[in-house]
Amino acid sequence: MTTAVEELLDILDLETLEHNLFRGHNPNTGWKRVFGGQVIAQALVAAQRTVDPTRHVHSLHGYFMLGGDPKIPIIYEVDRIRDGGSFTTRRVVAIQHGHAIFSMSASFQREENGLDYQAEMPAQPDPEEIISERNSNEKLLASIPDNVRAYWMKERPIEMVPTSLEHFLTDKKLPAEQNIWLRATGKIPDDRALQAAILAYASDMTLLDTSLYPHGKKVFDPDIQVASLDHSMWFHRPVDLNDWLLFSQDSPSTSGSRGLARGSLFTKSGRLVASTAQEGLIRIKDQKRV
Repeated sequence: MTTAVEELLDILDLETLEHNLFRGHNPNTGWKRVFGGQVIAQALVAAQRTVDPTRHVHSLHGYFMLGGDPKIPIIYEVDRIRDGGSFTTRRVVAIQHGHAIFSMSASFQREENGLDYQAEMPAQPDPEEIISERNSNEKLLASIPDNVRAYWMKERPIEMVPTSLEHFLTDKKLPAEQNIWLRATGKIPDDRALQAAILAYASDMTLLDTSLYPHGKKVFDPDIQVASLDHSMWFHRPVDLNDWLLFSQDSPSTSGSRGLARGSLFTKSGRLVASTAQEGLIRIKDQKRV
């Protein structure tokens, strides 16, 4: 059987249709919409295919316009905006049914030396210790709702280990912050461009959940509608998703049926490899209209 990681690597191996034109396929997940992180990652791969491999992505900024249809492939059209002395700029549009569902700008840079500083990683318990403790805590396992357990136990290419489950076990209003350990569930090749694309894929996971913490709400609640509106990411240093990364997140604001969330991705040794931010739709459904 194909593993989740092998399936992810397969859908990121885009088919070249024509100069600047690529086709991406969708996994059979049973979901009604294509996962936003998949579209971001495939768009980045399409852009990378048109860039000198000695230049690496340092930032991307995308907008989601329509939900992706998982039943048909996605066409990615790349616009080679600029090839400068140090930086390369690309724009990518993802298309289905003749309409743009996602647009992204990405910038690439040749390697340069310069000033070096980073914020410190917040102290968090070791992921292996968390897994071991939770597996042996029968009382905790019995208290986890079935839908929450099914979500966290679902086979996926990226393993997620939240440092706290309090948000999923209570309706209490909590500080707008969370920390989740991430790691690929299978071997990812030592390819910097591919590692960056998979990190972009993973960066769309759990971010908007953080905006619900101060309201005592969860993405599983039937009266909540949540959807990504935009996504930005900055790549600071090379990454290896075969080892644990800490995804430290916070949300500074929810207003106007939107929530803003930010995240920092650290290696287990504390090296900051990327930062991300996302605004999403967070709408309370009108129960009378459902």
